[in-house]
Amino acid sequence: MKTMKYGISILGVALLAACGGSDTPLGSLVETPVLLTTLTKAQLNAGPLVGLSGQAKCDVKVISLNYVTPGVKGESTNASGVLLLPTGTDCTAAAPLVAYAKGTDVQKPRTLANPQDSETGLLAAMYAGQGYAVVATDYLGFAKSNYSFHPYLHADSEATSVIDSIRAARHAAVAMGGSLNGKVMLTGYSQGGHASMAAHREIEKNLPGEIQVVAGAHLAGPYNLSGSMKLTEAIAGYQFFVPYLVTAWQKIYGTLYSDVKTAFQTPYSDWIETLLPNPTLTYATLVGSGKLPGMNGETPNQARDALFQPAFAADIATNPQNPVYLAAKKNDLLDWTPKSKVLLCGGSGDPTVPPAVHQTVMKAAFDAKNLTNVSSVDVDATIRYVYGEVLNASPASYYAAYHGTYEPPFCHQQAKALFDSVK
Repeated sequence: MKTMKYGISILGVALLAACGGSDTPLGSLVETPVLLTTLTKAQLNAGPLVGLSGQAKCDVKVISLNYVTPGVKGESTNASGVLLLPTGTDCTAAAPLVAYAKGTDVQKPRTLANPQDSETGLLAAMYAGQGYAVVATDYLGFAKSNYSFHPYLHADSEATSVIDSIRAARHAAVAMGGSLNGKVMLTGYSQGGHASMAAHREIEKNLPGEIQVVAGAHLAGPYNLSGSMKLTEAIAGYQFFVPYLVTAWQKIYGTLYSDVKTAFQTPYSDWIETLLPNPTLTYATLVGSGKLPGMNGETPNQARDALFQPAFAADIATNPQNPVYLAAKKNDLLDWTPKSKVLLCGGSGDPTVPPAVHQTVMKAAFDAKNLTNVSSVDVDATIRYVYGEVLNASPASYYAAYHGTYEPPFCHQQAKALFDSVK
């Protein structure tokens, strides 16, 4: 493990970053890491996930990070995140590091360096309390990042955000009195499953001597983005996710449309390019304020038809040379051969990231290469068993909660089982 390969004084990094220095080492710390709190074993054991995670073995230091990482054109910028460091008398050994990528976020100020955040709490319970160090990035364009936008579902910048968080975690662990054993596991959920797999691919291709990835658990990720562009039925949450990626890819590639009004219908065309992520609005208030369709109970198809110009949407679905489709192809993850162990996990009832479009296609791409190090798990039966009463009483409520609430803990349980086998 080359923990200090990219070492540079924190003050020097801060000065270089402030001056836009392009030679600042990637993953260097822009600010001194701050210990926000220590979550005790008792606190973790009182939480709702103890039945899945088991009793906590360690207390967990929650440490804020701010680190150097490139933008989509390689320009110097920064991203923030959190390091969860196991501590306590029973947790003195050097820890393996889990690098985590979060799910889709629409709230620009949100950071995972927040002990009250539910996603941070899940990581603390499932991994850090069990002896893993965890680093989780906020991505470009969120929280303390100075980047002007979030490059949503852009594989290359997702990968660098995750990879540089690993470098930052190595610096911060030393500074905060911890130690890492050199083994790295990658995981992420939803958008994060796409990001963690993009990082896994990049590390194994170009950084195997620096980062020792022993396993990747990629959870409910949209790996087959070009395939999703051909769907005739819109996914749940379409009004958030699809305009998010179209406007992000337009900022990156500049080819998706020549005028926003040729792509989006009014009134959404008036603000859509700067709407996401949002400094004040949440998923609920984006809809409730009328900034996105859904306030009147529109179906995903109706939301699609309200947002996009009909000719623009039709061309995406039917034209193999459509620039949105070609951008999606650039960000597919079907083209690599993992060397370390890989787990794909999802629930077959997921209406937002349907496994039939993504997980199944990804597994088939791996199977075509006769790989023996890849496994795939469907947690739908468990979700139905635990939440069957909700399904029977209100299918709409059940499927609304499926991707964001029900599915993640069960996939993380599968991920931890894989990591336990290689740590």
